[in-house]
Amino acid sequence: MVEEIVVAAVTAGTAGLVYLSAAARVVKQYERGVVLRLGRFTGGVRPPGFTMIVPIIDRLHKVNMQIVTMPVPAQEGITRDNVTVRVDAVVYFKVVNAPDAIIQVEDYRFAVSQMAQTSLRSIIGKSDLDDLLSNREKLNQGLELMIDSPAIGWGVQIDRVEIKDVSLPETMKRSMARQAEADRERRARIINADAELQASKKLAEAAGVMSQQPAALQLRLLQTVVAVAAEKNSTLVLPFPVELLRFLERAQAGQAPQAVEQPAPPRPDEHVRLDEPDEIDQPDESAELGRPDELQKLDEVPGLQELDPLRGLDELDEPKGDE
Repeated sequence: MVEEIVVAAVTAGTAGLVYLSAAARVVKQYERGVVLRLGRFTGGVRPPGFTMIVPIIDRLHKVNMQIVTMPVPAQEGITRDNVTVRVDAVVYFKVVNAPDAIIQVEDYRFAVSQMAQTSLRSIIGKSDLDDLLSNREKLNQGLELMIDSPAIGWGVQIDRVEIKDVSLPETMKRSMARQAEADRERRARIINADAELQASKKLAEAAGVMSQQPAALQLRLLQTVVAVAAEKNSTLVLPFPVELLRFLERAQAGQAPQAVEQPAPPRPDEHVRLDEPDEIDQPDESAELGRPDELQKLDEVPGLQELDPLRGLDELDEPKGDE
């Protein structure tokens, strides 16, 4: 009798342990439990801690309530200004309604991922390249709104959406670099021109003050000499008064109208006059000897006989008396 009672107690204890192990569940602090009894949701959500279910009849689904960080794969698209870009992003979301995350959608993580990729491609096509590069906050808000609208029915709340990187073609990068360089050069020239304008105004004021006091110009000249001679260099500074240069310019300008162009000196052969037509038409005895008229007239000029190269040849042509 005692043995039967002990066996029954052991059997009951063993059955209780088996039932307890099958019915006992532990829900973590960051989770919520959704119990489906015979496939139906009974309306209760199990809080964190130890809980019991009916084995075989109930099935407990645990839903993570933490914020999930999901990277969105890079999506390639064409912007509104016809520029091909490649954009990737990251989505931060969490489950706010555990029963809807289990009942309304098969896999809420996959659904959020696909919705994020579709919304990212859509936001690329609606935006300009300048907005993608400089106005990301507005695009992030628009992308968050596009993903959050259908995700509310899934029991998911989109916490934040961030565009990570925008990849551009190499040709577009070079064009943008040239544009930025030209813009910086333009600003530098404007600043330099403004500085020159201000400096010219100050110099004009200084010149007006120095014109009233001529000694101020000499003092300024001496200060410049001291500044140049302060360093160890081989520069030699020779002050030259500007008034002397002005005096020379005025003197040269006064003498210029008085200058008269002098006639050029005559050449040695210009005193030979060949403007007598009678002499040219008359036969010359030198022509019979085979010499031109010009050579005969050159012989008549004193001092040029020695320069006649044909005189020696004439002497050689004459027959000698001895022969």
